[in-house]
Amino acid sequence: MIRETIQNVVANITETCMNEDVYVTDEESIHLPRRGAIIGIIKDLRRVVFPGYFGDENISSTMPGYFLGNMLTHIYEELKAQIEIAFLYDDKGKSSSAEVTEKAREICERFISRLPYIQKMLLMDVQAGFDGDPAAKSKEDIIFSYPGLFAIYVYRIAHELYVQNVPFIPRIMTEYAHGKTGIDINSGATIGRYFFIDHGTGIVIGETTEIGDYVKLYQGVTLGALSTRKGQQLAGTKRHPTIGDHVTIYANSTILGGETVIGCDSII
Repeated sequence: MIRETIQNVVANITETCMNEDVYVTDEESIHLPRRGAIIGIIKDLRRVVFPGYFGDENISSTMPGYFLGNMLTHIYEELKAQIEIAFLYDDKGKSSSAEVTEKAREICERFISRLPYIQKMLLMDVQAGFDGDPAAKSKEDIIFSYPGLFAIYVYRIAHELYVQNVPFIPRIMTEYAHGKTGIDINSGATIGRYFFIDHGTGIVIGETTEIGDYVKLYQGVTLGALSTRKGQQLAGTKRHPTIGDHVTIYANSTILGGETVIGCDSII
């Protein structure tokens, strides 16, 4: 009885896979990026951006150049491989393997070159957390422990890939942070310097949100879009609010719509 049931289920699922366009069955070499590999890249990059915090290495007693060089070489190779996979899947094999390899190489080189900038931005975010939270005992406490900083870190990494039109991988990254922290920052959002998320659980920041410098958000804040029936027709349009500089938005505030602007120095 169970054998017959399984055979029927296999037949039905196989038929669905062959007929639905969300499955690729005509080319064995085309598949989605590996989520585990991308999470590994996030963890390795954190050791580069905050050396000595998330690994066994003691950066003060080893040669930092040797450690960072090895790490970055490994990250480059891993990321390039996943970006190639993402592009091959996204265009269903229309581009040649050589074209995709070259595109992935260019994207990865630019990404690696941007890491000093990302690190500087994150150090300003750490400072914002320390300055903005009297409960913070040290900057180290924020780097080690604060879920808001982790979500911001993953966002800043993912955003660099988003602006280079890398498919799948930025979303995988930010959804990993979302699952760990309850903070949902779309990689397409634009976020300025000295950004602080306090407590953080339940925060949503949509794809076309623009956030200025010196902004602080508390738990439950939603920077979202107004729901319409247009759906995919609105892709690429400004759907989420703009937040000026030096703005504080307190818990459970909901701010919606692409035409909504919160002026500088506001408190919500």
